[in-house]
Amino acid sequence: MKSMPKPLAIATTARAQPEASPRWALVSLAFSMLLSSLGSSIANVGLPTLARTFDASFQDVQWVVLAYLLASTTLIVSVGRLGDLFGRRRLMLGGILLFTAASTLCGAAATLWLLIAARALQGLGAAIMLALSMALIGETLPKAQTGRAMGLLGSMSAIGTALGPPLGGLLIAAGGWQAIFLVNLPLGLLAWFLTWRQLPADRPPAQAQPARFDHLGSLLLAMALAAYALAMTLGRGTFGPLNAALLLASAGCTGLFLLVEARVAAPLVRLTLFRDPALGASFAMSALVMTVMMTTLVVGPFYLAGALDLDTAQVGLVMAAGPLVSALTGVPAGRLVDRLGARRMTRAGLATLLAGALLLPRLPPSLWVAGYIGPLMLITAGYALFQAANNTAVMADVRPDQRGVVSGLLNLSRNLGLITGASLMGALFALGAATGDQATADPGAIAAGLRITFSVGAALILLALLISFASQACAAQRRS
Repeated sequence: MKSMPKPLAIATTARAQPEASPRWALVSLAFSMLLSSLGSSIANVGLPTLARTFDASFQDVQWVVLAYLLASTTLIVSVGRLGDLFGRRRLMLGGILLFTAASTLCGAAATLWLLIAARALQGLGAAIMLALSMALIGETLPKAQTGRAMGLLGSMSAIGTALGPPLGGLLIAAGGWQAIFLVNLPLGLLAWFLTWRQLPADRPPAQAQPARFDHLGSLLLAMALAAYALAMTLGRGTFGPLNAALLLASAGCTGLFLLVEARVAAPLVRLTLFRDPALGASFAMSALVMTVMMTTLVVGPFYLAGALDLDTAQVGLVMAAGPLVSALTGVPAGRLVDRLGARRMTRAGLATLLAGALLLPRLPPSLWVAGYIGPLMLITAGYALFQAANNTAVMADVRPDQRGVVSGLLNLSRNLGLITGASLMGALFALGAATGDQATADPGAIAAGLRITFSVGAALILLALLISFASQACAAQRRS
């Protein structure tokens, strides 16, 4: 009779734990991805209003965007590792709660610097959602459906990016600048409820020894990434002594990080991961592709306004075509990955990207908007296919105890590509246009800048293709 209470306790615990549906679990992860991308894109449209409200310079209000980017980039690997050690569902719930609370603080900020601090906290919450959304796919869906799940996450990210500027403009007009942050309060609470209700419970760790977190390695990596991000973003296109010093600091912190990771018992990133040529290649290809994708966002508006003479509303509509194509092709791309294989579809995506990048600078301006949208659709469709395939290739076979940190590294490579594209490709465009003020350059100069920039972009995509083939050859040689 003494053994009777034990089954009763187990049954009670089972009833208390919400039942998870794989489909609804995927919906909760997709909603978290939408929330993090919307939080990033919606603030840009509010910068002029914030500058007037707080009587601040453009350089100062830029930190509203930069603080979010820095926090999400520098901490994304660390939070992925924390999820591996202490439970991804638990940390995901905390990340959504932090993002929601920080959004409320943003809306209530009385000074610009309080707003910037709250945006950094919001970026930390976004880093948790970004890193763990992909990591949790392996715990919620069968391996055969990984591709379509990654395609859906990519679509939601694109929708959030496209939705941010128009939604932000409407919210500012209706409720002031605070509304672009306070809108995350109901959305965040909904995301938290879906995650709590639908994600499966965290599994207990397989190892008997207590989990250890690499604090020194995390600090050094965060310092290295912050220095690099600041070097690439400060100066508004100019590169001076401060930028060079930051790059040197980044290189020094990176070297120290590698030394620490090679010696500590429980490293943040196991360097043996990079012995797998396919994994290292996936990270490199992701960074190269995102560098080119950022080029479309940096160069596109100047070309459309300066060379094609479109007004602001028309530029916005044309620029929205890219994220719209990416959103519509994400899920079909994922299904192709599941059916035909990740490696093959990675190359198909890169080949489509390359075709668009080669075509865009070679079509004459006389074709007007059609000569830009056509190649842009190729580029974004190729990106959607590449992203679904590359993310699947990385996450499908990763060890369960490494999913968080590997997902963090994959998102890190993406963010580094965005930062590099915004800085270096923007500077290359200015060099090609032979002007320091793209807003007043003549149409011929802007078209020349576009040709040079996308020709280099095509070379980067070609390099990514060569990396893909080289990694396969290296893997085949290791097997033999």
